[in-house]
Amino acid sequence: LARPATPKRSVGVLNGSAAESLVRSKLGDAVEVITYDGNTDAMREVRTQKIDATVQDTPIVAFYARDFPELLAVGAPEAEGTYVIYSRRGQPRLHSAIDTALTKLYRTGEFERIYDRYGLWTASQRKLAEAYESDPPPPTVAESSDAAPSRQRAFGSVVWDHAGTLLGSAGLTVLLAITAFPLAVLLGALVALLRHAGPRVLRPVLTAYVELLRGTPLLLQLYVIFFLLPEWGLRLPAFATAILGLGLNYSAYESEIFRAGLAAVPKGQEEAAAALGLSRMQTLRHVIAPQTLRVVLPPMANDFIALFKDTSVCSVITIVELTKRYSVLSMSTQATLELTIATAVLYLAMSLPASALAKRLERRLGRANRPLSPEEAHAAGR
Repeated sequence: LARPATPKRSVGVLNGSAAESLVRSKLGDAVEVITYDGNTDAMREVRTQKIDATVQDTPIVAFYARDFPELLAVGAPEAEGTYVIYSRRGQPRLHSAIDTALTKLYRTGEFERIYDRYGLWTASQRKLAEAYESDPPPPTVAESSDAAPSRQRAFGSVVWDHAGTLLGSAGLTVLLAITAFPLAVLLGALVALLRHAGPRVLRPVLTAYVELLRGTPLLLQLYVIFFLLPEWGLRLPAFATAILGLGLNYSAYESEIFRAGLAAVPKGQEEAAAALGLSRMQTLRHVIAPQTLRVVLPPMANDFIALFKDTSVCSVITIVELTKRYSVLSMSTQATLELTIATAVLYLAMSLPASALAKRLERRLGRANRPLSPEEAHAAGR
């Protein structure tokens, strides 16, 4: 994996895990590190050949190996890790009871029987003897005199240190929104026009399309495109999946907005256009479309703002947009309050201009649609 390759080899890891830290420290920029919210997601991506390899905890591999017979464990474990139990300080009786119970499980052989039942008892687990053969058990980390010092930092320093990373993720959020929304508008307009003036045989199919996308969560749709379709041989990159998923999902809502806009145009407008000799396409282009746009532009602007926030759902398919970056930094720095404020400010900075534009469109179109006063009508007649 460390050998140079073009394009870079991709390695999947559990987000925020020791495996992620290991890969980043040992391989650096030689590979593309892709983080997942679940262990099996990364293993499935290797099976479908979307990524080249995954680094996992040994117990995870031992337990899930039966579900992924196509995968090969390469080499010996790279490093050792320890699972621990945390509790609050000042509870010596609870600490003692936990240590006593675990020691009893080990000495009676129950530990080995439980682990072996799930295929987790390995040579590494036998090193537990070092911890449990002594009596009493060694002190826990929380009660040790050399416990790690607190990582208190000045308020705002974490945000300042990671400002560039947050802004980069915000930029990705903007890119997702401005790329997916035009697709949603084009598909939505096409569906609405076909339902309004297309062949009758298509209308039930298009209605089912709209109801399916409106009636199922965006998260589920992204999972189907990103994780399920590769099982059938259709593999899409994460960014393309995000654009397609957002575009398809919002196209259903945009089609309903366009359908309402088309219904708002009086039937007499089409009849008048036909009387003037305009073709069907000329009527749609010169008569129906301009009046429809006046109705649909304000709600479309509101949908664009909603799309900004819904880009956060794309984090489940390895897109590290603003919300995902916030989650990663919050776990690694514990500066939750600072990062929450900074993330909220960035979302507001992105959505408020769009909100102001939507209000301006509503006011402008409202003035354009108001009835003419007698004086204005007289002037227009002259």
